[in-house]
Amino acid sequence: MFNEAGLSIVGVAFFAVTNSRSTRRTTKIIRLLVLLAVVYLVLRWFEHRQVYQPSRPMDANGSELGRPFEDVHFQTADGLKLNGWFFPADKDSSRQHFVYLLCHGNAGNISHRLEHVAALLETGASVFIFDYRGYGRSEGRPSEDGTYLDGQAAHQWVRQRGFAATNIIVLGESLGGGIASEVALREPSGGLILQSTYTSVTDLGAELFPWLPVRWLGIIKYDTHSKLPRIKVPVLVMHSRADGLIGFHHAEKNFAAANEPKLLWEIVGRHNDFLEAGRERYLDGLNKFLALLENSRPAPKWEHHR
Repeated sequence: MFNEAGLSIVGVAFFAVTNSRSTRRTTKIIRLLVLLAVVYLVLRWFEHRQVYQPSRPMDANGSELGRPFEDVHFQTADGLKLNGWFFPADKDSSRQHFVYLLCHGNAGNISHRLEHVAALLETGASVFIFDYRGYGRSEGRPSEDGTYLDGQAAHQWVRQRGFAATNIIVLGESLGGGIASEVALREPSGGLILQSTYTSVTDLGAELFPWLPVRWLGIIKYDTHSKLPRIKVPVLVMHSRADGLIGFHHAEKNFAAANEPKLLWEIVGRHNDFLEAGRERYLDGLNKFLALLENSRPAPKWEHHR
């Protein structure tokens, strides 16, 4: 039926077809892997972009408050240079031994938070606010592990400035809550304030982007809620029911997970306008917490003020 030449031709044709099919299959696999890699990188970029929104330009230099301050440069354990501003309390303040270590939110830099600093100073304590890596004049690029090191370095600077660990109040605003809670775990402190913050970035991301597999693919955690049972210092949770970004239920869950003594204090306004909407209310909560620390007495098991 077939001579040798014919068999050879059929064999070559069969090999070509088979090889062609194999090549097409391999090409499809490669294309699929490339597509998956691109999707993964886009998701990583999107996640990082949502969590960190740093600004390099400084819109203020710290002198705008019209009071003494120090422009501070300090170094992290992994060798990055960070920038912060230290505002000492008034010399006649009975609370000048206290200092707020302010871990700010995810956008901008320290130059956008002078009003917050001014409000904190009204309670009579000093304030040290610093920029995470990649923010303002701080070196590097932000990451979860990196910001933990940043918080620790800031805490150590405050200790070197002469403050006792028991007089350092770590205050985390929004994103800063996840950093502040980790600092309170790693470093001895006198108190922890969680202001307008989340149970975890994973929980928040799943709420804000329900169409994305955040719980499966998210790698930035900032799991505040899981840390609170291990934190043994007084905790103040401050949150507004009008917060449209991070719901009030995050505050309730965090408060339930925290150890005594603790205080849940409702502030007012949207996520970023807590001072404009209710400065006096905000200060009342801070002063109540400072009084708790001063008197060294445990708060009631359930103390909820509206």
